[in-house]
Amino acid sequence: MNTLTLSDILDDLHIAEDGLHKFERRYWISSEDFYHLYSHGQLDDGEHAEDFSEWTGHYKLRQKRQTALEQISKRRIEQLRQQAENRPIRLTPAEPALELA
Repeated sequence: MNTLTLSDILDDLHIAEDGLHKFERRYWISSEDFYHLYSHGQLDDGEHAEDFSEWTGHYKLRQKRQTALEQISKRRIEQLRQQAENRPIRLTPAEPALELA
């Protein structure tokens, strides 16, 4: 089982976003629109297969890391609510990690 820290998640999100923006600027479409077309087999990826493969990789990484960030956030909020016991939540810095299967 691997451990993914919040810093790892945020670093990966940053890398994925930079990659997505590179292709969005190059092809003038959003990554969401690209992925929809690509995943439905609507693009001729012959001469751009390498770009499209990399773009898809960045897109999937962003989706995975965004899901992981949401999981960590939800767990942290639940812990904070339990600790607060109906008082205002005290938010302090932390470095949570997510166990990966």
